[in-house]
Amino acid sequence: TTESKKEEFRKYLEKTGVIDHLTRALVGLYEEGDKPNNSIEYLKKNLGAPVEVDTVKLKAELEKTKDENAKLRKELEQYRKE
Repeated sequence: TTESKKEEFRKYLEKTGVIDHLTRALVGLYEEGDKPNNSIEYLKKNLGAPVEVDTVKLKAELEKTKDENAKLRKELEQYRKE
C-alpha cells in the first residue's frame, strides 16, 4: 500500500542519516541571526560536501600542521636529551 511505502521510505531516510542532516541544516538556518536572502543556497551549502576550494585549503592546513608537529617533536626530543 501507499502508506507502507511511505513508512519504508521514512525508515530508509532515518537509517541513512538524511533526517539528521536535514534537521541540523534547518536548525542552523533557524538559529542564524541574520537570515540569508537565499535560504536554498544556505541549505545547499550546509548539506553538501565541502567545496573543492575548502578541501584544498584544508589539505594545505593539514600538511602545514603535520610539518609543525614534526618540528615541535624534534625540539621536544632535544629538550629531553638535555
